[in-house]
Amino acid sequence: MDTSSLEARATGSPYIKPRLTNHFNKHFNVHFMHMNPGKQLILATKPFAKEIRWKSWMYSLTTLVMLMASFSGIFIFENLWLRMACSIASGLLMVRMFVIYHDHQHHTILHRSVAANILFKLYGVFILAPASIWKRSHDYHHNHNCKLFSASIGSYPIMTKQKFLQSTPAERRAYLAVRHPLTIFFGYYTMFIYGMCVNSFLSAPRRHWDSLIALIVHAGASALIFVYLGWLAWLLSFVVPFMLAFMLGAYLFYAQHNFPGVTFREKEEWCYEEAAISSSSYMVMNPFWKWVTANIGYHHVHHLNARIPFYRLPEAMAAIPELQQAKTTSLHPMDIIACFKLKIWDPEKNAMVGVKHL
Repeated sequence: MDTSSLEARATGSPYIKPRLTNHFNKHFNVHFMHMNPGKQLILATKPFAKEIRWKSWMYSLTTLVMLMASFSGIFIFENLWLRMACSIASGLLMVRMFVIYHDHQHHTILHRSVAANILFKLYGVFILAPASIWKRSHDYHHNHNCKLFSASIGSYPIMTKQKFLQSTPAERRAYLAVRHPLTIFFGYYTMFIYGMCVNSFLSAPRRHWDSLIALIVHAGASALIFVYLGWLAWLLSFVVPFMLAFMLGAYLFYAQHNFPGVTFREKEEWCYEEAAISSSSYMVMNPFWKWVTANIGYHHVHHLNARIPFYRLPEAMAAIPELQQAKTTSLHPMDIIACFKLKIWDPEKNAMVGVKHL
């Protein structure tokens, strides 16, 4: 070894470090180049998978305060129009708070915070999506997104053309009923009261005891308001906001994985990264709806890396060109109709089709 190298070791100078760093970078870049493109894409999202703690608290608490204020307005104001406005605002704010709750359940924001755990567990009961059933079913959905012949836990069921044609008339009706617009419109009853709470508790009472608590609290509060404050207060504080919130939530979940261009794969061909990009939509929205839905429309980015906080999803998409080539849908009536027409997966066409196309 030359004297300059010995001197560098003795004095701690950075003489040798550039060589080591360059060698490491060269090795890393070669490894990165040979890595699966999907893995590269996930790696590219990692810098955004870090929450900004104060922002997480700010968005959570401001949304909660606005939600409490809007619900209070339903009972405080005497003017019917103001009460109706508060009722609709409550429904929309419930959607935003639900997406924030959903991020917390992914351990994306405010993880290991005792206060946040208490807050969001209570919200899960309030929103009829208790933590025990929501996290289990939603984690399953992320790990089996758009995989054929898997259990339809946490997602809408999917039949192939062959399976649908081989099914009995009763099985066909049951399958189409789950995906029917009226089922989604009445998501308050079909998906949350029955699907999330009643069904989960009956299937595993000990595991999902919080589902029973949610039903008791919900039914009790509803009855008390109806008896002591009257039908109008009940209508504005329970029926309108919950119907609106769950209808919007049920449709968002449907359209994010049932849109023109979506792909489904059998277990052997299924790939997590491809499912995130090809089987999850980017729902184009104006700033108002982006705020209401807490950026859940960036669903392909969320499925690629669920540890990206909702407020950093647009940032990640803007920084990574591959994410800007997403398959899109929107809340435009024509796009909603197009999504509802899709019922069955046709492997030959590699596309979702309607019943009339069979």
